[in-house]
Amino acid sequence: MRKKIIIIALLLIVLAIFGYNYVFQNHRNIQLEPASYVTSALVLAREFQENSSGSELKYLDKTIQVSGKISELNNLSITLEEAVYCQFIDTLNLKLKLKENLQIKGRFIGYDDLLEQIKLDQCHIIN
Repeated sequence: MRKKIIIIALLLIVLAIFGYNYVFQNHRNIQLEPASYVTSALVLAREFQENSSGSELKYLDKTIQVSGKISELNNLSITLEEAVYCQFIDTLNLKLKLKENLQIKGRFIGYDDLLEQIKLDQCHIIN
């Protein structure tokens, strides 16, 4: 009887360790990942206007490198060509200007149908 209790306890411990490692996996470092897709903000926006659901499946959770002109700018986000919203983890201390060309790499998290914007997070500026 005691042997069964020990075996069950060991199995529970092993399951708990695997469960913990599964739930708390290492976070991705988008900055170090190679981009799955390299495109411009206008081409990407056109692709989503033509087929938003198919494009969303194609890019979901992928690392994307996007280039375009800055249309909106604040301390935690940049919008390129009024179509790609890029959210940064840290505050931007760069001296950026509106209508400046920029390349940004980030993780695609979704498409906002209402605002017609592509959403990227964990972004960083390449140039």
